[in-house]
Amino acid sequence: MSNLLSFTKGHGTGNDFVLFLDAEGEVSLTSEQIAQICDRNFGIGADGLIRVVKSENLPEGAASLAEEPNATWFMDYYNSDGSTAEMCGNGTRVFARYLTEKGLVELSHGETLSIGTRAGVKDIQRNLAGFVVDLGRWKLEDEVLVKAHNLDVPRPGQGINVGNPHVVVALAEPRELATLDLSELPEIIPVPEAGANIEFVVPAEPMVANGVGSITMRVYERGAGETLSCGTGIVAAALATRHWAGQGAPNQWKVTVPGGVLGVRMFAAEDGEHIGLSGAAELVFDGVLDLDELKPRHSRT
Repeated sequence: MSNLLSFTKGHGTGNDFVLFLDAEGEVSLTSEQIAQICDRNFGIGADGLIRVVKSENLPEGAASLAEEPNATWFMDYYNSDGSTAEMCGNGTRVFARYLTEKGLVELSHGETLSIGTRAGVKDIQRNLAGFVVDLGRWKLEDEVLVKAHNLDVPRPGQGINVGNPHVVVALAEPRELATLDLSELPEIIPVPEAGANIEFVVPAEPMVANGVGSITMRVYERGAGETLSCGTGIVAAALATRHWAGQGAPNQWKVTVPGGVLGVRMFAAEDGEHIGLSGAAELVFDGVLDLDELKPRHSRT
């Protein structure tokens, strides 16, 4: 009998995902199968895979329910190479779109949807752009050096953790960003133990207009390569730029990536400063995949 997997393809500003419902936590995919599914030539094609599962039905979900009993659903996220990831900023909004459009939850304007992730519970609301997610607290980490193709010398990179690790590199002008070669993984010195997503940013001219900062960004995602957008990377880039700009820098930012424009807002909360990420989230199509028909990468000719 065929081993069929019903799935949905979705994206947030071009950062795309394969989602499938496994409420009871009964489907177990190997890292090889996930990589095959996300392969753009031999599979469906995606930057990551999201299993939609009830928090009560997997070990990681227990921590989410302990933090917030209303975090009924857990976003079980994997990079396109099959590796596990803490969470995904664009993925949380697409996850919310999936839950609401598939009738699994109701979310009216002004209401909050709490979801579980490996980086803790995230709260999501609807807004005019689509959805806004509170990514919680963040942490400024050490500076490192970053080597990348088409950059003449290693550049300083600012470590930022927003639930997953990032390194943000400032470039001098738009042409330097446009000609940057991200076909291969840039080198971080020293190499972080868990790896990191790497963002390259250029401020707009002027950088601040009407109290809103603007930057343009490209990103190399850990476990996926260059993507059209990265939600947590967008947040990290805005945070790093505000840090470099110093006192008086705004708490609202517009970040342009190859896949579109997203909004970032820093705001005070009881446990410290939080970051909100807002932008579109779309479901593109539904399909059915026969897992038995996936071809192992080593067998391709």
